[in-house]
Amino acid sequence: MKWVPKQKLDQMSAGGVHQGVVLAITPYQYLSLEELMEQTKSQPFFVLLDHIEDPHNFGSILRTADASGVDGVIIPKHRACGITPTVVKTSTGAVEYVPIARVTNLTQAVTKLKEKGFWIFGTDIDGTSYQNWDASGAIGLIIGNEGHGMNTALKKQVDEMLTVPMTGHVQSLNASVASGILMYEAFVKRNE
Repeated sequence: MKWVPKQKLDQMSAGGVHQGVVLAITPYQYLSLEELMEQTKSQPFFVLLDHIEDPHNFGSILRTADASGVDGVIIPKHRACGITPTVVKTSTGAVEYVPIARVTNLTQAVTKLKEKGFWIFGTDIDGTSYQNWDASGAIGLIIGNEGHGMNTALKKQVDEMLTVPMTGHVQSLNASVASGILMYEAFVKRNE
């Protein structure tokens, strides 16, 4: 613990409200895909985030992943949100419990998962209703970008597309809401 002038605390907190206390920590240590696969059980459930950009969505997804028993989250290194103070705060600490792997290329990561026997599921407006999803075994669930959905190359690799049926005028859900519905469906089906 160090006592420092108020100006130093103001600088460290980028002008935020610090109430006289600031904690400095080392940067988040991501896992590699190989490290993630080594530390999980034999039938893992991974969530792959296809270029999620909003830190509030990412934090909410991590919070739900922790609550629903997801074994790991996989994110790309570029053009996507990483672990930030906003993600940590929104996740309410789940970032400390959900293993996160960061990969250079999600398409290559999916190929490696499939080589290890994973079934890969994508999310789209057109697909099988999530209620009919067979979520058993080693599975990966891809959640698409908030504005563009899933990358075309990733869509070609999925074993099955899942959808959440909707009757309203808006034909898409927030990424964290859609992922929450699907993670809990998998949780229920994997624990029946």
